Amino acid sequence: MSVYLDNAATTRVRPEAEEAALLAMREEYGNPSSTYALGRRAAETLENARADVASVVAADPEEIFFTSGGTESDNWAILGGAEAAKRRGNHIITSLAEHPAVLRSAEKLTLQGYDVTFLRPDKSGVITVDALAGALRDDTALVSLMLANNETGAINPVAGYSAEIKRRGLKTLLHTDAVQAYGKLPVTVKTLGVDLMSVSAHKIYGCKGAGALYIRRGLKLPPLLVGGGQESNLRGGTQATPALAAFGAAARLAGVELERNYKHAAILKNLAATVITREIPDAVIISDGGSPYILSLSLPGHRSETLMSALETDEIYVSRSSACKKGAVSHVLQAMSLPPAVIDGALRVSFSRDTTEEEVLFLAEKLKTAAETLFRRR
Repeated sequence: MSVYLDNAATTRVRPEAEEAALLAMREEYGNPSSTYALGRRAAETLENARADVASVVAADPEEIFFTSGGTESDNWAILGGAEAAKRRGNHIITSLAEHPAVLRSAEKLTLQGYDVTFLRPDKSGVITVDALAGALRDDTALVSLMLANNETGAINPVAGYSAEIKRRGLKTLLHTDAVQAYGKLPVTVKTLGVDLMSVSAHKIYGCKGAGALYIRRGLKLPPLLVGGGQESNLRGGTQATPALAAFGAAARLAGVELERNYKHAAILKNLAATVITREIPDAVIISDGGSPYILSLSLPGHRSETLMSALETDEIYVSRSSACKKGAVSHVLQAMSLPPAVIDGALRVSFSRDTTEEEVLFLAEKLKTAAETLFRRR
């Protein structure tokens, strides 16, 4: 059987999202900026999707601005956030464990004269509130720290960051990359206390090419794209209505199923960790705790790419780190100061609403076989 366990990279589009996209393409295909009936129907589809995306994190629909995905949302939040807050100072705080979309944006700011502090995660992959507190300054304009790490599943105390910023009386903007948490963890923009939040459709069974940025009401971010008046004059260009309609459908159902899917993923993660460490005593669990959707583990003494190739022969698909790394060594695990052997043998297993216990047991069986076979060949 084919076993897909790389859902942190992308998920399979669910039927309801597929139908929403097809409906938008076949029947509601007008330009949502057009004023005649067909355009108005497309605009209604778009605004319904916006409301559905907002509802998952208890935001107002007017605070949701559609983008092409998490990377664009991260870029806009960091580059635009720094610009919006430049009167407050030129100091930016992020971490060494962020997604490349955040890291590259922060590096771009350094070339523009900003002073960027890159915090190092602790052994569990978390950026503690104390770590942030030690880096905050009176001239800190923006903090960008992700909610759930895309490689380890480590969950950062974002609400604690917000509380610390407020306790210090700072006007610092707080952004979180919530791509791996949106629709999966029970959070809201108010409980987190964030000003900006990036989310993506294809991590919750929607289409690739659709995402959103939450911008707190009252925060004036510079436009991402200029042109037409789309997205309240902040992102010009005709919206990708079919992909966004699918995003809305996926978001609505993610909200309804959140508790059930969370419990399901937690059971699978615990089963995988238990069986793998029992069958392979040398296996190391890197992500103990954190998001139930991501299990980061390692077989020290083996190469992750070799293990992945062996698993692929049995049609089992996992990854070594983020899909965006394209085979490069994990900067996240390096930032956690893990031993080289652990980093070299690291695998990321990520679960979905469709993953079964049978598939997890099949993974454990074939991973054990691969480890034993590769060991005999050495």
